[in-house]
Amino acid sequence: MSDKIAKCTGCTQKDEKKYGEIADIIDLYKDKEGSLIQILHLAQEVYGYLPLDVQKFIASSLQIPLSEVSGVITFYSFFSTTPRGEHTIRVCLGTACYVRGGKKLVERLQDILGIQIGETTEDAKFTFEIARCIGACGLAPAMMIDKVVYKQVNVNKLESIISKYYES
Repeated sequence: MSDKIAKCTGCTQKDEKKYGEIADIIDLYKDKEGSLIQILHLAQEVYGYLPLDVQKFIASSLQIPLSEVSGVITFYSFFSTTPRGEHTIRVCLGTACYVRGGKKLVERLQDILGIQIGETTEDAKFTFEIARCIGACGLAPAMMIDKVVYKQVNVNKLESIISKYYES
């Protein structure tokens, strides 16, 4: 494992520990067919996101082209190449939610958070995304924060909902 950590150039001690954990994950899954997605998921859990240096480390460790690793990361929306917030807000813009005010929720959240879709707040508290459907059509408009679904949301409820995450 120590030879793998040596590939982590310019890393802090904290990063070296994370790279060590990723190296352990790679060792566990490297001989299993089709394990790249699993490795990437676990690496993202450890590191928080998948910057280019982490991608290079994984590609090198698995002895596969960087383009293959990068291609998988950019194809699937659940991987991120930039730091993410502590919490992820997803506003549903499926048909029912859109018609019942989903777009207004997006606009108001952009004002409250001071960010655009796909961005993370300066305090790294929230990452803001759009979802196409979260399965709460009968109680639209809906949004999720992490795994919690908020139904029949209106713009007047947003500040109250967001404030709960600053209190915790």
